[in-house]
Amino acid sequence: MRKIGVVGIGHVGATVAHIIVSQGLADELVLVDKQPDKLASEVLDFSDAASLLPDHVTVTAGEPKDLADADVVISALGHIELIQPGGDRFTELRANTPEVQQVGRDLKAAGFNGVLIVISNPVDVITGLYQQATGLPTQQVFGTGTYLDTARLKRALGEALAIDPRSVSGYMLGEHGDSQFAAWSTVKALGQTATDLAANYHLDLDQVAEDARVGGFTVFAGKKYTNFAIAHAAVSLAQLVLSDARSEAIVSHYDARFAGYISTPAVIGRGGIVADFTLALTAAEQAALKQSADAIAAKTAEYL
Repeated sequence: MRKIGVVGIGHVGATVAHIIVSQGLADELVLVDKQPDKLASEVLDFSDAASLLPDHVTVTAGEPKDLADADVVISALGHIELIQPGGDRFTELRANTPEVQQVGRDLKAAGFNGVLIVISNPVDVITGLYQQATGLPTQQVFGTGTYLDTARLKRALGEALAIDPRSVSGYMLGEHGDSQFAAWSTVKALGQTATDLAANYHLDLDQVAEDARVGGFTVFAGKKYTNFAIAHAAVSLAQLVLSDARSEAIVSHYDARFAGYISTPAVIGRGGIVADFTLALTAAEQAALKQSADAIAAKTAEYL
């Protein structure tokens, strides 16, 4: 019996729910939102679609107390209306903090002991706040972080090379925000390193990394929200948990080196972060990771 909860049924949360229902990824899906009329409408909409779908998923409206036995809870709550085009995800921090703390306390009171996957921004800080509020072990609480930014890097490099982005390997690291960076020493495609690709295909790697960094804001500028890519990122991570895949991924999780949440390598399985591993980064990349951690801390102090 696979049970998933989604908290926050805006553009992203509704898309997360749609993916789960349309692909039959759970037996029970509980949707939680502070707007009861919208919540009831979403549940009815899914119910109307039920006879047209290949898999049965029971979809209900609920509260955090109904998530006590959930395997995975995905937090998609947020205030994207506070972000300006080309702005900073930290703009949401003050508005999201009290809501996250309340949901976290409610999950703790309910006895939730599954894995909490956080989308809410600024995701590195919010993930840490959730861990504190729920009291869950750090390995059971992680955020999407640069998992999506890594996908954007693969898209940007794939476009530059005219290849499928799934043919690109490598990572974006650090903050899910302005201080993220492409760890080019980890990137490969067509059997070549990033350095070789740049030389052989006349690529501007800085521009490729910038295209990846601003990808979310480019989408936001056109439709005033983002939903598809981030929803697929969250759901794919939930699948890794449910299937105990023990698959490597770059997600925002607790890193003792920085005493906080930041996107570094991890292995995802049934217990959440079941292991971590170290990338052989260059000295410059190690410095960039430290600078990113410092930026997260500095902006947290500024906004809170």
